[in-house]
Amino acid sequence: MAVKHLLLRLEPIIWLLFGQGILIGTILLTGWLLIVGLAVPLGWVNVEVLAYERAQTLGGNWIGRLLLFLLAALPLWKGAHHVRSLSLDYGGLKRDAVLAPLLYLVAAAGSVLALCAVLRLPEAA
Repeated sequence: MAVKHLLLRLEPIIWLLFGQGILIGTILLTGWLLIVGLAVPLGWVNVEVLAYERAQTLGGNWIGRLLLFLLAALPLWKGAHHVRSLSLDYGGLKRDAVLAPLLYLVAAAGSVLALCAVLRLPEAA
């Protein structure tokens, strides 16, 4: 019962992370995939927009690092919440006390790993 109570108290935070994960996952990542997977190969966009130096500059300042962190961490929360909802839809109410904390723990661990990776990026010259 304590796990269910904790999940209910954290629900607004989880929904915030889930909602922002939807924003990142459906809008920004979709646009990025269209550019990298379609526009550049078809020659609609110059390949220089994906140059290593530009990516290194993005990760070299705090705004770029924040963006990279959000691009990595928020979709993890979206995925965890979707898997939990899918489990509940298929009669998983009994196992939700175990599955929900596990899923959110994986999302939290992935977020910490993303933060560590972003903080280890070299400074821009």
